[in-house]
Amino acid sequence: MTGKLILVRHGETEGNVGKILDTRLPGLPLTERGVAQAKSFGANLIVPPQRLFSSAALRARQTGGYIESATGVALDVLEDLQEVQLGDLEGQTSREAHLEFQKVYHAWHFGDLSIRVPGGESGEDVLARYLPALRRLRDDYLTRPDAQDVIVVSHGAAMRLVSRELTGVPRLFAANNHLDNTETIELQPFEDDRWECTRWGRYPAPFADAFAGGGDDPMG
Repeated sequence: MTGKLILVRHGETEGNVGKILDTRLPGLPLTERGVAQAKSFGANLIVPPQRLFSSAALRARQTGGYIESATGVALDVLEDLQEVQLGDLEGQTSREAHLEFQKVYHAWHFGDLSIRVPGGESGEDVLARYLPALRRLRDDYLTRPDAQDVIVVSHGAAMRLVSRELTGVPRLFAANNHLDNTETIELQPFEDDRWECTRWGRYPAPFADAFAGGGDDPMG
């Protein structure tokens, strides 16, 4: 298999700037900087993808639309690829709310997928909706010897959790290494439904378990 699944975090939104826990559909739009990021991402692709998808969130659809304009590849919206849903924390900006989410999110990465913030999704819920969508993309587009890349515009927290689950990227690395807007996680499919992570944001594989990144955007 030659094609990769390239998960792209959407461009910047006011929610990112204001550190708002913005997860409910349709969500906030891109900022001017977010538009510029999306345009730049599309313009810098050396080879257009064979297919282009986004989640149903406004910020992902807008980002995908600018990639569509740059590449000429039509954008399709897929259900079930939205961000981790945070229930009672939706719209909050306080340090306490961020810490509550991060506590739950880190627990997911270290094996306790059953917990959730009040009114929100568990890690099990996120994987149950997201993984089948990626499996369909793999089966439909990435199983041919001549397969080319498929791009999916999605969301940082969900992308990191799902990618760690699929590939076994070191837990501490996945939990701590946020993605900037329009950074990517690149997944290479192999036989027997296996995947390998070849890039995580600015870092190529292999990934060090002890490396603690950072980032102050709670959804990155």
